[in-house]
Amino acid sequence: MNESCQEIVDPRIRRTRRLLQQALEKLLTTREFDKISVQDISEAATVNRATFYDHYSDKFALLNCLVAARFQDLLAARRVRFDGTCSSALKALVLGVCDYLAEQRQMEPHMESAVIGVVRGMILEGSKRHRANTGVSAEMMAGTISWAMYGAALEWLKMPNRPPSEEIAETVFALVSPIFSSAPHDAGAIHAS
Repeated sequence: MNESCQEIVDPRIRRTRRLLQQALEKLLTTREFDKISVQDISEAATVNRATFYDHYSDKFALLNCLVAARFQDLLAARRVRFDGTCSSALKALVLGVCDYLAEQRQMEPHMESAVIGVVRGMILEGSKRHRANTGVSAEMMAGTISWAMYGAALEWLKMPNRPPSEEIAETVFALVSPIFSSAPHDAGAIHAS
């Protein structure tokens, strides 16, 4: 995850970033992401553009951090953490993706990329802690799994008589777990407690 998404101790920085994220979130309820400018976000957050750029390189970086924060909240509710001991956390990550997508009224392409990027980052972070030398890059594995999980959750959303997300998590786990078995890490790099 990039620097501007990491946990910040300084309360003023946290407050400003929270204001910017809330402003973007509110603007997204009435406009498409492409139609929102940095100036719009700054005005809605009651900060100037220079302050915006002190915290984020552009509106895409802000969107990624907003998605990351919301997704992290869902995972925290499911008590998913990175400690490298339990492969069942993959199911919790799939459930998080399903929950997140089910909450959204619309998924614009930029939002889709942000969700996939956040999931990829989480998988990559965990996999780098438990790397084995198999010749498959952790980046390739994380990208493959994140796209597969997102695509499966999207298909699940389209089902007319959609089963519970817990059922689809089992299915997706069965589909992506072979990727873990050939991946350069212990599949348990993510943990659900």
